[in-house]
Formats: sequence, C-alpha cells, structure tokens
Amino acid sequence: MTITGPRDAPDVVDVIALGESMVTFLPSRPGRLADVPSFEREIGGAESNVACALAAAGHSVRWVSRVGTDGFGDHLVEAIGAHGVDVSAVRRDAARPTGVYFRTAGDRATEAHEVAYYRAGSAASGMAVENMDLAAVRAGRVLHLSGITAALSEGCLGLLRELTAQRPGRPLVSFDLNHRESLWPDPAEAGEVLLALARGSDLVFVGEDEARDAWGYGAEELRRALPEPDVLVVKHGKGGATVYDKQEVTFVPALRVEVVAAVGAGDAFAAGFLSATLRGLPVRDRLRHGHLWAAAALTAPGDLAAPPARDHADRLAALDDTAWGTLRLGPGWTQAAGRADEEVRIP
Repeated sequence: MTITGPRDAPDVVDVIALGESMVTFLPSRPGRLADVPSFEREIGGAESNVACALAAAGHSVRWVSRVGTDGFGDHLVEAIGAHGVDVSAVRRDAARPTGVYFRTAGDRATEAHEVAYYRAGSAASGMAVENMDLAAVRAGRVLHLSGITAALSEGCLGLLRELTAQRPGRPLVSFDLNHRESLWPDPAEAGEVLLALARGSDLVFVGEDEARDAWGYGAEELRRALPEPDVLVVKHGKGGATVYDKQEVTFVPALRVEVVAAVGAGDAFAAGFLSATLRGLPVRDRLRHGHLWAAAALTAPGDLAAPPARDHADRLAALDDTAWGTLRLGPGWTQAAGRADEEVRIP
C-alpha cells in the first residue's frame, strides 16, 4: 500500500486524527478507587495518543475533536498542542462538558482493574456531520479513526459513516477497531457497525482478541470477513502481528519487553506502523516499527511515551531475524546509545 495524495497542497498534513480525548486521573497509589486518596491529572484518548506519538516523531499531525469551554477542555487542547500536534480544528462546546475518567493503577487485564468514565453527553459525543469542518478533517494524507468514536452517539456514528464512505480523492482511511464492550449496550449492533466501518477503510488495525469478542472471528477468518481494506493488520498480543495485503501475508513476532505499564501499547503500535507507512518502508519494517513503538509505550509509565529516535528504530528494524528474535527491551532503551543489536538487551 502506497499513500498518494496532495503532499504539498496548502493546509495538508501527514495525518488527521479524529476522536475524543479525555482528562485522565491516575491514582497516587495502588488500590481500589474507593481507597485512593488523590489522583494525578493526565490526558487519554486513542486517537490523540496516536497524534502525539506521530508528532513526536516529526510528522505533521492535526487532532480534530470537540471539548467543553471548561478548564479540562483548556488542559486537553494545551497539553496535546504541547506535543507538537495542530489543534486548530478542535471546536469548543459551551453546552457540553469535557469528558473525564478515573482508573486504578493495576493492569487493565486483571479483574481488580477499575475504570470510572464520566463521558456521557460530553462535548466530543456532540460531533456530527453537520457541525464538523469536513474539508479540514479530510486535509491529510492519512485520516485515522477508531471504533470508540462510533459508540459515543448517533451523530458520531453518522460522522464516521460519512468519513469511511468511498469518495474520489479522499485520504487513506486508517481504522483501529478499538472495540470497547462497555460502550455498546447491544453487542450485535456493535459487531455490525464496526464491521461496516472497517470494510469502508483502507488500513485496519484489529486485535485478535477483540475481533473474537466483536465478531466471533478467529485470526484465520478475518481476511475473508474483511476483503475490502488494502491492508489488514491483525495483532496477536505477545505473539506478534500479521499484515494481510493484496499480495501477501507477512508475520513479525513481537519483542520481549520488561513491562512498566501495560497501557497505550495498541495506540503506539498503530502510530509506529503509520509512521513507517508514510515513509514508504517495506511491510516487514512497518510491522517492526509498530512493535518498537509499542515497546516504547510498555517500558515507560503512563499512556503516552516518546517513540524511539528514527535512526535508532531504523537500525533495530533492519536486524536479521535471529538478532530481532533475541532483543530484550527494558526501561530507558529508547535513549540507549551504541550498537543497536546489543544495547537494548535486558541482563
């Protein structure tokens, strides 16, 4: 898959990322939400996470959304803009608040993990075809969307249907399934909606586990169920990831990492893959950059982590299969210096 489009046209950026970002409150210590005495404020949102990572890697990125005219909206716009993301297309909504959520410090995969969302009726849920500048939304080489937005409201769903409709001259549409079961009261409706949006996209990211939850498909069945996208990326968790394109199937194993925080890896993977795609790298290297960027997120605290420097990641992505398979990544590996095939091994 090669990205085409008006690279030098006025106001065209590498990537447009559209979706809700919320103010995130992280606990000051482990334990139940009921027992945590204080929280630290950060930002969270699948699409804005991708935007911030890509901007940190030197790509031109615009985040499109709606936030309230409250202090939390101010914080989101300022914080995301501070990462180098263009926030000029973010609209303020005086009638709706900015969404927030609280979560525990534990791993999201455990039963003890708690998340409390306060996003119903948020400013971002008010996004719709009628109140968005569609020209600004489409003014990128890539338009990155996720299934989370479709679950926020009927207006948001209508907007995603409009943006994934096949139209001449549209940007390459990247769609991360991001199936969040709690956002969908009707699982059957969720499956139908998300499948249709994926079929209208050019590049689709989907985790093997979430595909099974949303559609009941295993990894082997996904390409038959989604023949339309030029590129389908199936993530197998710790096992690796597979790309199905129109010519071939490419698998790259994941790296072994010393996990500091099991959050943000999926968004980082998508950002790394998109960065390598924008650069025209081979499919294998696109997958490897996805794994490397995910490893950067896993070995750092919080949802957002700076990606590895481009030359560092390129050296690692160029390793032969044996050397790639022996890499062990720990905290601080993105700042390591020296030989790329030795510097990042965990003792």
